[in-house]
Amino acid sequence: MRYRRWLHDVLLCGLLAVTLPALAGKPQSLTPVDPPIPAPKTRLPDLDGDFHSLDAYRGRPVIVNFWATWCPPCRAEMPSMNRAWGRIEKEGIAMVAINVGEDEDTIFSFTGDYPIDFPIWMDREGGKVAAWPVRGLPTTFVLDTEGRIVYRAIGGRKWDDDSLLDKVRALRKSHD
Repeated sequence: MRYRRWLHDVLLCGLLAVTLPALAGKPQSLTPVDPPIPAPKTRLPDLDGDFHSLDAYRGRPVIVNFWATWCPPCRAEMPSMNRAWGRIEKEGIAMVAINVGEDEDTIFSFTGDYPIDFPIWMDREGGKVAAWPVRGLPTTFVLDTEGRIVYRAIGGRKWDDDSLLDKVRALRKSHD
């Protein structure tokens, strides 16, 4: 509970200032992580209770989004993430949404209003998110084909913007 309160405070104190301009049409950006760092080992259940690991995506770029249903910027960016997924799914790029601190019923209710077609994993206790350099919600990381964090985005983005997706696509092409 203390972790959820921390995330809530971070959100209220600063992420709205970062997120709202991005979602209002300002230039989209990803912050390079240089040098790239290995992504923390992450194995979590999906909404059906089946466990998945980021290691299964080795060999292709992965967009990993940490979010929660109570987070306004998360809610604002999810439709664009879903549209982006529709464009990149067949391009050899993976996308995973990791919900922080909520249960299946809360997430199912959310997806009734905000359909999400890409995988959703659950970090109910916040133990996995603590291993990542997350500074608030939403925070999104882009992993290269070797499983290293190469980009980070704190706050919401319009993920269906080609200026963002082309950076992820370039990671795939550099591996081909």
